[in-house]
Amino acid sequence: MKVVLFCGGYGMRMRNDRNDAIPKPMQMVGPRPLLWHVMHYYAHFGHKEFILCLGYGAEAIKEFFLDYREAETNDFVLHANKIELLHSDISDWSITFVDTGLESAIGERLRRVRQHLDGDEHFLANYADVLTDAPLDDVVAKFHESGAAASMLVVPPQSSFHCVNVADNGDVKEIIPVSRLPVWENGGYFVLSDEIFEFLPPGGDLVADVCETYVSLDLRKMPEYNVSCTHRRALCTARQATNS
Repeated sequence: MKVVLFCGGYGMRMRNDRNDAIPKPMQMVGPRPLLWHVMHYYAHFGHKEFILCLGYGAEAIKEFFLDYREAETNDFVLHANKIELLHSDISDWSITFVDTGLESAIGERLRRVRQHLDGDEHFLANYADVLTDAPLDDVVAKFHESGAAASMLVVPPQSSFHCVNVADNGDVKEIIPVSRLPVWENGGYFVLSDEIFEFLPPGGDLVADVCETYVSLDLRKMPEYNVSCTHRRALCTARQATNS
């Protein structure tokens, strides 16, 4: 399946300071940027057709791939000043670079690359700023088995703060680590069908306008919409991924 990567936001929470011009997907994790690691994850499972939704920092992302140096992380033979690679990272990848606007919401970025999906019934999508070891083959298989229109990988809260339950008189009744609350966070990994575009308005958001709509639909009134991939199913997917 094709993989749509949203890598055009400002990424202010991952800046070293206000003068840090490096876009979030290009922050380094070892010798390669975060974006490369996300793409390598998908490529490991055989998904090597990428569509990059560019915006802020587009030039840095383009330059990285245009000047890609495979010898930095692959074995090679140097002979007569020529390099013969023994392994290759991205030679079999297809990468489509699309300017989707500087201020566009994620849903709008997805709308602007729809034509590059070539009418595929299903595709993958990702925020391009988070890594996982989730078994993608199993996630995709469960998505197809469910007949759902959208799947979201969710994870337990990653923050370490505490929630405090305060009585009306100001007494503290309970202190609970957020990790123990029965809540889940959007993990940023999606399996989607092309029918989600029916609910994606211009300037819209993938989660607020699409996912929330599917969750709220009443199947008894709208049986034509298959929304079996709701919050409950997302939890099941997340439990399998986090326990593996």
